[in-house]
Amino acid sequence: MRLKHAFLTSVMLLMPMQALAAKYIMYAGSYTAGRSKGIYAWKFDSKDGSLTSLGLMAETSQPAHVWIAPNGKTIYTVNWETNGGVSAFHIDAKTGALTFLNKTSAHGALPNQIVVDPSGLVAVTVNYASGSLAAYKLEPDGKLGEAFFVDQHTGKPLSLKQPGPKQHGVQFSKDNKYMFIADLGLDRVYSYHFDAAAPSIIPADPPYVSTHAGAGPRRIQMSPDGKFLYVDHETDSEVGVYVIDGGKLMEIQTIATVPEEARAKNTAAELVIAANGKTLYVGNRGHDSVAVFAIDRKTGKLTLNENVPSGGRTPRNVGIDPTGNWFFAANENGGNITEFKIDRTSGHITATGVTVPINTPGGMAFLKVK
Repeated sequence: MRLKHAFLTSVMLLMPMQALAAKYIMYAGSYTAGRSKGIYAWKFDSKDGSLTSLGLMAETSQPAHVWIAPNGKTIYTVNWETNGGVSAFHIDAKTGALTFLNKTSAHGALPNQIVVDPSGLVAVTVNYASGSLAAYKLEPDGKLGEAFFVDQHTGKPLSLKQPGPKQHGVQFSKDNKYMFIADLGLDRVYSYHFDAAAPSIIPADPPYVSTHAGAGPRRIQMSPDGKFLYVDHETDSEVGVYVIDGGKLMEIQTIATVPEEARAKNTAAELVIAANGKTLYVGNRGHDSVAVFAIDRKTGKLTLNENVPSGGRTPRNVGIDPTGNWFFAANENGGNITEFKIDRTSGHITATGVTVPINTPGGMAFLKVK
């Protein structure tokens, strides 16, 4: 019996991630200037990749980006408006139904991303049009407290391509001691000391590093080991790779996300890293593709393997399901979310033919169904 138990344990340790398949709910925000009305959802079976519509889960204005708290009890969204806001909804653990909790000011215009820190104590939003950020203490019931920190970026753009402060991306360090912010309009990546328990946010020294002029740093992802930071450049369709030393960043590489002849008519959008740290994916708007990069996990540097058609126009948001086996592209002007199967060894993605309709989709988030 002991041998049998040991054998089964060994097999379980060697089982591929798909063996851990489960059922989830996939939420997607949307832009509501057209036909969409808020946050939509689908039942997602990670065993076969099937999606079944649950319809509109919460009616709310311009929920461009959504984020689920680590405890799975609350979903947060930005309200991408001139008088910007952020909203909280309670999640029914069995059905995935959403119940409105509260809405508060984003302390800026056109908030485009909201992220909850790993401890689940703090939420941070960044405002595109005003170039400001706000941080909120989260209440025990999931409601957003009043902002305890607001920061307005200032400075002169490095390039005539850029208009001034335009914050666009948030990332917390793996030890949760630092927070990084991408400012597209100033060509900067900012660093802050972060303490979720206090809570407190303090600019680091130096407070930022500059990209090259006109890069347009947009979104941020960190390697699973916390050693490298990846920042995609919206304006020039590149990814910048940084070595992380506490709150200090040192750029070691920039690499294009599309062929040279396509860069003039393309802007980079969202990026995401596979859980195994071997592959990075970037959505390309204009080229309408997903750039697939191999990651050298020792050096952090990237190699572009391929550009895969996104299955629709303007893949503004991309995501990977919790099992790491399925990739999704939310095509803002294509009216759909398309699904791909991930080869976990090579990182290659293959369209499955599964496509769900949604007008002007935004960001996506996954909840495991109990």
